Amino acid sequence: MKIEKMTGLIAAPFTPMHKDGSLNLAVIPAYYALLKNNGITGAFICGSTGEGVSLTNQEKRAVAKSWADVTKNDPAFKVISLLGGTSVRECMELAIHARESGLYAVAFTSPFYFKPANVKVLADMCMEIASVVPDMPFYYYHIPVLTGVGFNMIDLLQQIHGKCPNFAGVKFTHEDFMDFLSCLHFENEQYDMLWGRDENMLPALSVGAKGAVGSTFNYAAPLYNQLIDAYNNGEMEKARALQQQSIDMIRLLGKYGGIATGKAYMKVAGLDCGEFRKPVSNMSRERFEAFVKDVASLNFSAYCSKFPATVNS
Repeated sequence: MKIEKMTGLIAAPFTPMHKDGSLNLAVIPAYYALLKNNGITGAFICGSTGEGVSLTNQEKRAVAKSWADVTKNDPAFKVISLLGGTSVRECMELAIHARESGLYAVAFTSPFYFKPANVKVLADMCMEIASVVPDMPFYYYHIPVLTGVGFNMIDLLQQIHGKCPNFAGVKFTHEDFMDFLSCLHFENEQYDMLWGRDENMLPALSVGAKGAVGSTFNYAAPLYNQLIDAYNNGEMEKARALQQQSIDMIRLLGKYGGIATGKAYMKVAGLDCGEFRKPVSNMSRERFEAFVKDVASLNFSAYCSKFPATVNS
């Protein structure tokens, strides 16, 4: 099958939760409107940011169906669902559900408990899952900092090439630019390599990245769109300054406890997605108040994502 490469900013949405930790899917239409209004071209759901590993099988299905329903009349907005990474059979079932729901693509990440012994085993797992949705693009999600599986992606492409027609490419969340560039150039740039480190967007653009998946795109898409425009226009000093703004913003994630801070940023931007499920820690009310002050000091309101005028968040 001919696979269209994704370009621009693809958000990794948070999964909205009620105060009791149950899914709050009613938020998703407004969420989609926010992303569209800020130039986002797609969504990578149920990934790290989306707490996919903390969702049940049925919850993943419900999230996928909700995103499929809200985007069904917008073929330009492509939704990829991360299936998981510990049970091949469950991933196959979820892939079939994603196709039946009308999503654009699916993704799989390496098992992180029983890990594959070598890259061939990983490739075989990818191809087995991809085979149940042969008419759907299939991506591998490379995030060794969380999976503990750090095979070079060029080796994975070499194992899969010519054996899996719907293998689209890799969501590459790692700092190995040598591996990333090798994958970009492999077989006349056949595969779609989606960059996954927001704080390194500028160097990724310099080696040829055209599409990126990121959590901070949810609430600061204008910043990254400006960065891409500056790079494309040869305004390198401006591009570097914008990347530094991104880094300053991302540093607050570490200061306030990690990934859950992203939902706090969303709340400041005007969309309450609730909190993260355990074992991720959420900040206290006092910490949130301090966070809001730090965010204001970054002039966040100047580049945060904005809702369209017709949407009441």
